[in-house]
Amino acid sequence: MYSPDISFESTASIRSKQEQKLQETIAYLAAHSPFYREMFSTNGIHPDSVKTLEDLQLLPVTNKEDLQLRNWDFLCVPRHRIAEYMASSGTLGSPVTVALTENDLQRLAFNEYCSFVSAGGTKEDTYQLMLTLDRQFMAGIAYYLGIRQLGAGLVRVGPGAPFLHWETIKRVKPTVIVAVPSFLVKLIEYAEAHHINLNESGVKTAICIGESIRHADNSPNKLAQKITENWNIKLFGTYASTEMQTAFTECTEGKGGHLNPGLMILELLDEHNQPVAPGEEGEVTVTTLGVEGMPLLRYKTGDICRRYDETCACGRNTPRLSAVIGRKKQMIKLKGTTLYPPAIYDLLNEMEEVADYVVELQSNEWGTDEVLLHLHVHNPAESTANKIKEQLRSRLRVIPEIVFVSAPELHRIQFPEGGRKAQKLIDNR
Repeated sequence: MYSPDISFESTASIRSKQEQKLQETIAYLAAHSPFYREMFSTNGIHPDSVKTLEDLQLLPVTNKEDLQLRNWDFLCVPRHRIAEYMASSGTLGSPVTVALTENDLQRLAFNEYCSFVSAGGTKEDTYQLMLTLDRQFMAGIAYYLGIRQLGAGLVRVGPGAPFLHWETIKRVKPTVIVAVPSFLVKLIEYAEAHHINLNESGVKTAICIGESIRHADNSPNKLAQKITENWNIKLFGTYASTEMQTAFTECTEGKGGHLNPGLMILELLDEHNQPVAPGEEGEVTVTTLGVEGMPLLRYKTGDICRRYDETCACGRNTPRLSAVIGRKKQMIKLKGTTLYPPAIYDLLNEMEEVADYVVELQSNEWGTDEVLLHLHVHNPAESTANKIKEQLRSRLRVIPEIVFVSAPELHRIQFPEGGRKAQKLIDNR
């Protein structure tokens, strides 16, 4: 095992160990990172001056643009020590390459091992992976390594093809599936169309990646409700990014994704890079601990969440993150109303008329935001359009433009140039 999980230790013990690792990280960056050496020098920062968690506030933040513009200046090891190259999906811009050493891969495995344990997983389980392990996708290899460390069985089926997944479920009898939540809805629809009894499948748990299954107050959102009202399985939400090489995963209490305190320091910052109070919305900002290849210091992810600091009923003394409320760069100002895409997703997931969708953001000739909804609906009639518009008006107070598309057309929009995961949002502003 990579290192012991310190989540159940006292808050004082966790803090002490985090500060020790922070000092080691700062010294490592000063010795090996071209980007951070320059940052320390430019800002007159002496590495020895950073000793406590509060001292982090004396340091500048790092953002996605820094990684995009100076990707290889973040590399802290010679090329021959790189074991794997992975890449972000480019949700907020062009993809970023992340280089991992063998130690980083072990750290990644340990993080996911802790995540699966947090979600009630044991070596007696069998996991079915419904996501890709290729195309430089970190989540796929992370889950694979974590399951191997857990000692559980696994079957790699990949994304798409509901019929293949159901055939595998019948044959292998997995107890846990790892998938994007909206794909679980497609599995349910396939099962109902082919008279498959969902609750006799043997699947008890779903680890949900890539999409939120809860509101910011941790209550289930419409997507989660749509899944569990048809399939008696336990859902666990996760939050992660390729750059931070660490995941927040819910425990069996379902009250937010737990920080793994031995692997990362968490801050939630306002627009002036000042910490927000627990329970308030802020931008997720992370400092990685124990990363060799491309460590990050005060990296702003662009994701807006809430933080909860009280001890969880599971016994872990670690901060927890809410579901992502929105992405900072994806905030929409539509006809005077401010909203984030997840608010639109939640409403569309609630509509029985809508089978699937993509939200497209555009700028008009005056430079203001416009929203176009590409909808695949069960009955593409004018009455359906009017009903959807009325629901949008009553809930969002504005009506985005709507266009009905066929299932194949929507699939082409969701997977441009053979993308590795379905896009729910296209931002062309």
